[in-house]
Amino acid sequence: MKILLIIPSYNEEENILKVYKEIQKSKQDIDYVFINDGSTDNSLKIFKENNLNYINLIHNLGIGGAVQTGYKYALENNYDIAIQFDGDGQHDINYVETICKPIIDGEADFVIGSRYLDDTTSGFKSTFMRRLGKNIISVMIKWFWKQKITDPTSGFRAGNKEVIKNFAKEYPSDYPEPESTVTLLKLGYKVTERPVNMKEREAGESFANAWTSCLYMLKVSLAIIVDSIFRRNGGKK
Repeated sequence: MKILLIIPSYNEEENILKVYKEIQKSKQDIDYVFINDGSTDNSLKIFKENNLNYINLIHNLGIGGAVQTGYKYALENNYDIAIQFDGDGQHDINYVETICKPIIDGEADFVIGSRYLDDTTSGFKSTFMRRLGKNIISVMIKWFWKQKITDPTSGFRAGNKEVIKNFAKEYPSDYPEPESTVTLLKLGYKVTERPVNMKEREAGESFANAWTSCLYMLKVSLAIIVDSIFRRNGGKK
């Protein structure tokens, strides 16, 4: 199977080569594409000087637009599986096989890499406010869609050809991880989780703090409620 890592990257000059070297070191038969989301640091220079595979977005589209660009690339190049893989170095390349296996075996259309599916796989669990937020979002998804998703904000996710096609056409921009999961559940796709390891960010700075995490949780919950109440019946696109 042709497998692609979609790596959204915004001002990650300190992490780009670390992520690339981890991919090369793993020796897995996978391709990658960095999506340079209008970075204002030296990211573009690093991509060019090291002859990396990248798409340069002139303007910052945010995580949703950057990831959708990757799905469009995956569709145009006929990939069987596309994996969202963060450019900050927090995702563990050694778990790519873990989240691809249910798709390869025909057990799932979409697999979310979870830090919370068990207590031993991942040592890094994020901040208290983020954990609180993800718990509330998990409850909302379970309430409306009768499926437990332990890590709804995880950015380590793999989708099959049908998911690639769907997300290349339409992908949420505001709260892409939980909203896109709800979209797939609404359309009848098989969504599952697998335990993965995630690491703490070593360089760069996250824009999330206690206030933004709380605001994010409230907005995502509202989006899930609205989408679920006014959902339309129908099959996969």
